[in-house]
Amino acid sequence: MFGYWVFVFGGAFIYSSFIFGGAPDGGWFGYAPLTSTPLTQGFLPGRGADFWAVGLIMLGIGSVATAVNFIVTALNMRAPGMTMMKMPVFVWMMLVVAFLTLFAMPPLTAALIQVFMDRNFHTNFFNAAAGGDPLLYQNLFWIFGHPEVYILILPGMAIVSEILPVFSRKPLFGYSVVVFSGIAIGFLGWGVWAHHMFATGIGPVAASAFSLSTMLIGIPTGVKIFNWLATVWGGQVRLKTPMLFALGFIAQFTIGGLSGVLHSIVPADTQQTDTYFVVAHFHYVLFGGLVFAIFGGIYYWYPKVFGKMLNERMGKLNFWLMVIGFNLTFFPMHFLGFEGQPRRTYTYPSGMGWGTLNLMATIGAFVIALGVGVFLVNVIFTARRGELAPEDPWDARTLEWLTSSPPPEYNFAEIPIVTHRDEFWHRKYTEDDEGRLVKLPASDAAAIPRRRDPR
Repeated sequence: MFGYWVFVFGGAFIYSSFIFGGAPDGGWFGYAPLTSTPLTQGFLPGRGADFWAVGLIMLGIGSVATAVNFIVTALNMRAPGMTMMKMPVFVWMMLVVAFLTLFAMPPLTAALIQVFMDRNFHTNFFNAAAGGDPLLYQNLFWIFGHPEVYILILPGMAIVSEILPVFSRKPLFGYSVVVFSGIAIGFLGWGVWAHHMFATGIGPVAASAFSLSTMLIGIPTGVKIFNWLATVWGGQVRLKTPMLFALGFIAQFTIGGLSGVLHSIVPADTQQTDTYFVVAHFHYVLFGGLVFAIFGGIYYWYPKVFGKMLNERMGKLNFWLMVIGFNLTFFPMHFLGFEGQPRRTYTYPSGMGWGTLNLMATIGAFVIALGVGVFLVNVIFTARRGELAPEDPWDARTLEWLTSSPPPEYNFAEIPIVTHRDEFWHRKYTEDDEGRLVKLPASDAAAIPRRRDPR
């Protein structure tokens, strides 16, 4: 709760700058010396950058507290019999994310403290005229900023790894490989930050090293993609809404990953820097990837959380509107980037030849909004007249489906003893003498325990 309330207070503190000090307007990255110049000389008059720096420090404290909580929970509070290699992939990836958060926040906190000191106490950490180094800020920021990308995308990968086996009616292909490739992504993520800085002239040795590391991180990412495809291959695929979003994640994240590999090539990265190509790449990873995975996870776990089924027809309409709108919005931006349209601009000269592609992107953005609108209507409709969810609507595999939907406040009346990786699946099915899968009666499998308060 400490982590939660510090996080809430930090967010409220930043938003209060709209009232008390002027909102921060130095870009989300806050590059020095733009944000660090003293108030008396500053590019950014007012206290907006101070609210931003102090508020982000608070948010970092809350995030670190939550990361420690996740680590302790995963390492020390597993169910009896649940070894590390029997944990769900989602829990594994959140453990990796927690370690990334734990180590990524301190460099950012150091940079923010230096920004605040430069602005208010006339230190010169980032003042080149006084012997400081503006690139120090960029290094500290991207040492945080690139692991942050994996802090964002690994939960999406984990959600997809939970959905695909259920709707393919197969175990996750290469569970151990998926887990260790996630760990490898987290580890290698610390060695690629300076590909964000190729345009700053960091020198050929550093550029070569970070170019190589950026190529290497594509290997564990590609391994995951092939594991997901192998999970689906030959399975009894059911194209329910969660599965559609998971498959959409794979296709669009792959495009984003391939465009990301281009950033490992120093001349190509230099051409693409600060163009719409970067916008396209980033959104294919974190919209086509993470956001689609989140929507898939919402449709998948909604019955567990609320005890009702989201409407399937509206769910599929939601998916197709979003996938069409997303690709219509962001795919043209690859070409806009190659043609030189700079990012972070709200307008451009009419004679540049970018009008048609930008019009396509605008139409696509409205289609995305329509898809999100369908989702909101679906949630409201389900809350009022939605179908009650069965206890196990998807024929799921993992332990959370072992209890009732929605779960009681104590989760399990009796703590389950884990004997298999997909514990719930193995409680429901067995093999006959000929090796065929046979579903056990619920009473024999003890699949759904009674909702009983152990107190």
